[in-house]
Amino acid sequence: MNRKSFTCPAASAPSGKNTGFTLLEILIAIFIFSVVISTIFGTFNGVISRTDAIKNGLDGFEMARICLNRISSDLNAIHIEQKPLYHPPDFDDPPDPYGVFGKETFAGNKNFSQLRFASAEHLPMTRQPEKGIAEIVYYVKEEGYPEYNFVLKRSDVVYPYDEDYQFEEKESDPVLCENIEEFNIRYYDHEENEYEQWDSDSDFLKYATPYAMKIKLIINSGDGDGSYTFETKIALPVFREKFE
Repeated sequence: MNRKSFTCPAASAPSGKNTGFTLLEILIAIFIFSVVISTIFGTFNGVISRTDAIKNGLDGFEMARICLNRISSDLNAIHIEQKPLYHPPDFDDPPDPYGVFGKETFAGNKNFSQLRFASAEHLPMTRQPEKGIAEIVYYVKEEGYPEYNFVLKRSDVVYPYDEDYQFEEKESDPVLCENIEEFNIRYYDHEENEYEQWDSDSDFLKYATPYAMKIKLIINSGDGDGSYTFETKIALPVFREKFE
């Protein structure tokens, strides 16, 4: 019996194409990856920048809060001579050491308020504590190099004074607030009339002292993101009535 022999054809390897990436596909993938990374880093930088701006803003708010609280504390401890101890000055008398004097002064090319009064809220700058009534002066000065900015300073000098004493700005006066754009004070008498300046030795004001003050403070954010405005009105605990 003849048997047919069957032979299995040899298995041949598939003749498919190479499955690797082409150069064009790699370039497209790199481009997409760079776009994604740029977007992520752009978002990250935006978050960081915004965080810095928020921090600068909070720093500005805190600085202004401390500054206005300091002024408020000084004014709440104001010292004023009342009738009959106080007498209207003669023509050649020195200024009242316990008076209130507010005027406009120039710093750089801007106009700012300057306030001088007497207060028991003395803050000694030395290790030896001093007590008593002090002349307090708030004033704005241009400082810094090469980028100048306006700072609010506080002078504190304890009475009594020499006969020839006059207020002078000192480098040692502490800075309360930086980046000042506006420091403006308005004064009110007992009838709520508003004044831009005040001189308690003036016959025009009948030798009275203010009943209240409104303080406006504008500071620059320092990062080009605008300015912040702060206002407060302080009713003084004591005031001298007019001489009619």
